[in-house]
Amino acid sequence: MKKRVNLTGIFFFFIWTTVVIETAVLIYDAVASKTQDRRWIALIMLVVIVVLSAICTLIDAIRRRVMVDKPVGKILEATTKIAQGDFDQQIQLDNMPVRQKELDEIADKINVMARELKKAELLNNDFVSNVSHEMKTPLAVISSYAKWLSDDNVSEEDKKRCVDKIIGSVDKLASLVNNVLQLSKLEHQELEVENKKYNLTAQLEKVVAEYEPSIADKGLELECDLEEMRIISNESLLELVWNNLLSNALKFTESGFIKVKLGRSGDCAVVKVSDSGCGIAPENGERIFDKFYQCDRSHSVNGNGLGLAMVKQVIDLVGGKISVSSQENVGTTFTIVLRGVVNE
Repeated sequence: MKKRVNLTGIFFFFIWTTVVIETAVLIYDAVASKTQDRRWIALIMLVVIVVLSAICTLIDAIRRRVMVDKPVGKILEATTKIAQGDFDQQIQLDNMPVRQKELDEIADKINVMARELKKAELLNNDFVSNVSHEMKTPLAVISSYAKWLSDDNVSEEDKKRCVDKIIGSVDKLASLVNNVLQLSKLEHQELEVENKKYNLTAQLEKVVAEYEPSIADKGLELECDLEEMRIISNESLLELVWNNLLSNALKFTESGFIKVKLGRSGDCAVVKVSDSGCGIAPENGERIFDKFYQCDRSHSVNGNGLGLAMVKQVIDLVGGKISVSSQENVGTTFTIVLRGVVNE
């Protein structure tokens, strides 16, 4: 950051120095006109210099007390409390008799930092709470069916049912842990983004083909309109995006269609994944990319609310953009714009 020159401070320092020097000169002239004894003149000027120096020191101490010590003290007090975990602290310098832009800027930045730390603390608490909630259900299922299995009177058919339930719950826990770890790596950018040229069309065709049997089982119509295209990006991370978007479309669509379209806009690839599912309520639209946020608060549909959070992190990481348009009981369309189309 470029350091600004405090012209007001320089001006007042210049004026004060001029006044002191001029005062000393006038006193010297007055003393010299009264006596020619150099020893008396030197003694009187020494006293004058000491008095003027004392006055300057006192004025500077008052200035520092008002302009530096008080606001810096407020800043130090607030930062100490913030360091101790009190993120509600906000520095108010409005009541200071003299304001300095530099200290105001420092206070503003500390206030912003405190608000961000407060937000991070709330998100962290929500994260822990949501992870705990998501783990409770499968753990309760495992415990319940494990106790049932320990009963000697359980039939072979019930034993198989218990084992299937336990395996399903273990898979759900494993998926949750894997997603949490993956999301953490994405958020802290611990995954290396190695961009290379690859066939985006072939990748989308491959992912869609994997979901085609499940789409057919639900009686949904699958529409694909994929323009031939190669891009320079991270292939493995983007595969995570397509899998999550198609998984969501399949999960929330009971009848109608699922569409995947790939087109081009300038030097960008535009991928649209649409469905005719339940849609997203307006009040949920802004939060769908939040960790653990689920539009279906009844949890009637399996999921842990991490898929779209990972999608957003990946798209941000590769330098793309994602948007969503949705209407309740009509359907949803996710649009992803990726730079790096290769001209061949």
